[in-house]
Amino acid sequence: MSEHYPRYDALEMQRPAWQRRLRLYWKLIRADRPIGIYLLLWPALWALWFAGAGHPHWWVVLIFVAGTALMRSAGCAINDYADRNLDGHVARTAQRPLATGAIRPREALAVFAVLSLLAFGLVLFLNRLTILNSLVAVGLAAVYPFMKRYTHLPQLVLGMAFGWAVPMAFTALQGRIPALAWVLFAATVIWALIYDTMYAMVDREDDLKIGIKSTAILFGRADRLIIGLLQLLMLGLLWHAGQLADRGWAWDTGLLAGAGLFAWQQYLIRAREPAACFRAFLNNNLFGLVVFLGLFADYLLHPAS
Repeated sequence: MSEHYPRYDALEMQRPAWQRRLRLYWKLIRADRPIGIYLLLWPALWALWFAGAGHPHWWVVLIFVAGTALMRSAGCAINDYADRNLDGHVARTAQRPLATGAIRPREALAVFAVLSLLAFGLVLFLNRLTILNSLVAVGLAAVYPFMKRYTHLPQLVLGMAFGWAVPMAFTALQGRIPALAWVLFAATVIWALIYDTMYAMVDREDDLKIGIKSTAILFGRADRLIIGLLQLLMLGLLWHAGQLADRGWAWDTGLLAGAGLFAWQQYLIRAREPAACFRAFLNNNLFGLVVFLGLFADYLLHPAS
């Protein structure tokens, strides 16, 4: 067997061919590693609860949850297509299906197209402005994977792609995009700069060898300082969002817990050790959760007038 193809164990080879194919697609869209879904979902839930004053329509929430899972999965497919000739040179990504040759590039494009169309089908149940905004979301998802070739700030484009669910949530529930939505959007973009820089710190040495650009490389030895400043800025924007929505102490408590998690992340990345940086990246899922719980509790305790 060529070295470009994965080595299946005996049990794997006993599976029907169609099952093996589906398992490869499952791996392609990183369904076994849902962290990306969570990082995309939390800002969407923050926005839905703000836009719905603590009581968003349940069917809109379901559409956004399903759409989040579909678009993150589509994003993984197009990302691996873009990086198919690079992933094999990076230790963390060398066994991805496209990098090994187990999946053909056109298959990844087909997966991206199908998942994007399914997500778009869900948006058709919402209003016209949200449908139009969804086209921006698809465009950002398609463009992001190629940015690391042209700019050291691909994480900024990722933040815009992940954050676009915020204005969409407001158009879905309010039919407009108020100032609060843009404050939340800005916070989400900065959050992506934070956690994806930590993620890029894991691959920094490999990326330098093959010419991939990232904020981890751009920031250099100032990475921890800049991440810390971005963390403070994000917390400030979230606090401001709470002020605009007249939120109370439970929201502030959630932000305080989030600040504690940011401090823990700083501790983890102190030596820039790849495994610890990856743990710091994963910890952002907990950050998103505690911020949402603070918002959820605040609306329960202090309903909007």
